[in-house]
Amino acid sequence: MNEKIMFAERLKAALEAAGYEARPSVLEREFNLRYWGKPITFQAVRRWLRGDSIPSQDKLQVLARWLLVDPHHLRYGASTAYTVSEPSASWDVSSTSEERQLLALYRELPAAQRKVVREIIETFAKVHPPANGRND
Repeated sequence: MNEKIMFAERLKAALEAAGYEARPSVLEREFNLRYWGKPITFQAVRRWLRGDSIPSQDKLQVLARWLLVDPHHLRYGASTAYTVSEPSASWDVSSTSEERQLLALYRELPAAQRKVVREIIETFAKVHPPANGRND
């Protein structure tokens, strides 16, 4: 298998693991919601999913952040002994027992229900963005 087809398989697996259908229309819509550059076309994401092309590095980073996968793994597959770590995210703070309990419950939900919960949270976040990076 060539590297483009292998990338497509990893992308499909990451989409499904995150609760999304591995379809070009879904990928186009969700990617463009998160990407601040020129919107990607349906044909471009279809080429990603078919294994005809691999996205540029900036788009790969957006995909990895969105799908919660390591960008190196998404692009190349098996990880190497050398890794690059990203700076700590704003959510890397000690969590309360209530937050840990909610996360545990969320993780037990089927993928379709996790997707609904995620969409609800994203909607609330858009309507009520935190003033200081954290909404207590």
